[in-house]
Amino acid sequence: MKLSHNRAVLLMVAVTLMWSTAGVVTRHLEAARSFEVTFWRSAFTALSLLVILPIFQGRQVFRQIRQGSAAFWTSGVCWSVMFTSFMLALTLTSVANVLVTMSIGPLLTAVLAWVFIGHRIPMRTWIAIVVAGAGMAYMYAAEVGEASLVAILVTLCVPLGGAVNWTLTQHAHAQGQDVDLVPAVLVGAVISSVVTLPMAFPFQTTSHDLALLAFLGLGQLAIPCVLSVLCARVLKAPEIALLALLEVVFGILLAWLGAHEVPRASVLVGGLVVIGALLGNELIGWRNRK
Repeated sequence: MKLSHNRAVLLMVAVTLMWSTAGVVTRHLEAARSFEVTFWRSAFTALSLLVILPIFQGRQVFRQIRQGSAAFWTSGVCWSVMFTSFMLALTLTSVANVLVTMSIGPLLTAVLAWVFIGHRIPMRTWIAIVVAGAGMAYMYAAEVGEASLVAILVTLCVPLGGAVNWTLTQHAHAQGQDVDLVPAVLVGAVISSVVTLPMAFPFQTTSHDLALLAFLGLGQLAIPCVLSVLCARVLKAPEIALLALLEVVFGILLAWLGAHEVPRASVLVGGLVVIGALLGNELIGWRNRK
C-alpha cells in the first residue's frame, strides 16, 4: 500500500482515534475487571494479529519470529509490559490521568537513550522534560495516597516500557540488527495474555464484555498498530510524535462524552502543561531540522 503524505496524515489521525477508544470502552464493561480485562484484550489482539500479519507480511513473518534476535524478544517483553500496565491503569485511575502520563514517553525515551547509548539531548528537550515533570507533579499532587500511588506507578510502566523498547530498537538498528516491531507486538500480546491468565480467574466476563474486549483487541490495537507502521514509512518521526498527541485529546473527550468521566481541573491544567512542553519540543526541533 502506497500513501501520499496527506493521506498518511489523515490515516495517522484515524489511528490515534482508534487508539483513544480504550478508555471509554473500558468504562462500559459490565463485569470484567483488572487482570481479566487485560487477559481478554491481549488474547484478542494476539488472535487478530495471527490473521492480519500473514496478510500484510506473508507467512515468513512466523519464521522471523522463530529466528528473532535477543533484541526482538526483549521488544516483545516491553510490549507485554505496556499492554498489561495500560489496561490495569485504566481500572485504577481516570482515563485522562493514564493518557497524560503516557504522553511523556518521548521524553523518557530521550533520557534513556542519553544514559545508555549516548544520544545527545538538546537544551530544548531538557527544558521540555522539566516543564512536563512539573505538569505531572501538579496533576497528581491532589490525589497522592496509597491507592493512587499504586495507580501512578502502574501507569508509569506504560511510557517506561515504551521508552525501553524504542531505546533498545534504536541500539539494535545502530548495530545492524533489523527489529520488526509489528511481529514483536504479537509476541507481547501472547506474553501478556499468558502471564495474566492465572490472575484472571474466576472469569466473570459477560457476552457484552467479550464483544467490547474483542473490539479493543482488533479495532483499538491490532489494526491501528499495522496502519501506524504504514504511516511511518511516509511520515517523519516528529510528524508522528505530534500526531500521536491527538490520542490524549481524543481519549479524554471520548471518556467525557461517552462515559461522563469529567476530568478534574488539576488534570486539565497539568495535562495542558505536559502537552504544551511536548508540542514546543517537537515543533522547535522540526523547525531547526528544516
